Amino acid sequence: MDIKHTRISSREFNQDSTSAKRAASEGPVFITDRGRPAHVLLTYADYQKLAGSKGNIADLLASPETADFDFDITRNPETARTVDLS
Repeated sequence: MDIKHTRISSREFNQDSTSAKRAASEGPVFITDRGRPAHVLLTYADYQKLAGSKGNIADLLASPETADFDFDITRNPETARTVDLS
């Protein structure tokens, strides 16, 4: 799968950051200094995907990627104890 990316100079970014932000919604924006990549602009959602946002267990188990995942829980006999309800 090809991801669209944009390459702009630092000067272009300073002059028109709005266009760079718009381009980031389509894919990463490589910002160059003297022709060499120096920074990458991403949407926050793309950053979270790359950073591996942990989320909470309920959200992770409810995600479509885990629909076919078997999740078996067994009680640890060492921590099980009787409960006094008197």
